[in-house]
Amino acid sequence: MKKLLIIILALGAVQLQAQDLKHFKRVVKELSSSKYQGRGYARDGANKAGRYLQKEFTKAGAEVTLQPFTIDINTFCGAMEMSADGKKLRAGVDFSMREYSPGVHGEYNVYHVDTLNFDGDKLLEDLNKPENKDCMVCCDFWFTYRHRKVFSRLQKAGECPNAGLLYTWAAPIKFFKAYGEKVVDKPIVWVTPEAIEGVKRVKLNVDNQFLKDFALFNVIAKVPGERHDSCYVFTAHYDHLGNLGKHVFYPGANDNASGTATIVTLAAYYAKNKPQFDMYFLAFSGEDANLRGSTYFVEHPIVPLEQIKFLFNIDMIGDDNPVLYCELSDAGMPQFPKFEAVNAEYRLFEGLNRGELAANSDHYPFAVRGVPCIFVENQEGSAFPHYHTPADNMKTLRTESYEPVFRLVTGFIAK
Repeated sequence: MKKLLIIILALGAVQLQAQDLKHFKRVVKELSSSKYQGRGYARDGANKAGRYLQKEFTKAGAEVTLQPFTIDINTFCGAMEMSADGKKLRAGVDFSMREYSPGVHGEYNVYHVDTLNFDGDKLLEDLNKPENKDCMVCCDFWFTYRHRKVFSRLQKAGECPNAGLLYTWAAPIKFFKAYGEKVVDKPIVWVTPEAIEGVKRVKLNVDNQFLKDFALFNVIAKVPGERHDSCYVFTAHYDHLGNLGKHVFYPGANDNASGTATIVTLAAYYAKNKPQFDMYFLAFSGEDANLRGSTYFVEHPIVPLEQIKFLFNIDMIGDDNPVLYCELSDAGMPQFPKFEAVNAEYRLFEGLNRGELAANSDHYPFAVRGVPCIFVENQEGSAFPHYHTPADNMKTLRTESYEPVFRLVTGFIAK
């Protein structure tokens, strides 16, 4: 009878584990569907996703509240057309927009920067010649970054008569939102080197819409524990990049429907297995707009930050790299050996690759305020090249990291 009971319990554990993965996939599939249009801002995709998560956390057995805040953000949901010497380019594949770019409508000559014999003064002199007036200046992005004092002048009205900038970026072309709280004077377009090489003239028809004081909200779920003087916190951002024109959206299955789905299943797990301490599950919006939701939370916390025993930020784990990338706050560093011990004991990942703390996800506003926290992300797997592209979808998502991440954080808490 004892052996039979062990077998029944083992089968039950396997069943629960399979159910978790099924739940994970269902949430990721829903959030990355066209219904939410990339969980961006202009078409209200982020807020629609937030309302869906409110229902999911409630069904999981958590207590749910919403924390509203506002942002200013530049968006691109209208016309999105570009051609190079008459050849039509594909939005999101051959070109995209810099997040703080204005719209642009017109046909322009292309000035290709000579990077081998670069001279900033000579460049500005050339661009002031009548034949180069109202041209689009084309250059490798990383080169412009190294010489940003010169190229930043080309973004400003009155500094130089160029019409705008074309930044080349190796495929797959990316789209960002981090610095979209402003709009500069001149248009800036990302384009692949292959699409613009040798091109003499481009035609652009791009609309932008700047949203002022746009209303968003964080979804806050709580599973009460036996004690309320301390808590554990799980975070993930549910917003993403939204649209690039009328017909292209960024599904964000890996970034970060995967992390969001993970904290939903963690909430369900702890609702069924009453924890010793209160558990909070914070689904942040505005992360892709420069960590706006998590920053608002730490400035208006619903639980004192000093009561957080440990915070787990889960971002982009829909990948298959056998080594897990981690960042820890200074306050969290003493606990890193315990994560390594849990990982080794359960044989979860081949290793934990610890990087330097950076302002790259929602753990950072907590980390700089002394909260013990860890950020986990699965980098450089087969899904990683697709992040911030329209190809970050259910077809490229990998689920190998979900269960190990789940066991790593629950195993750490259990110990």
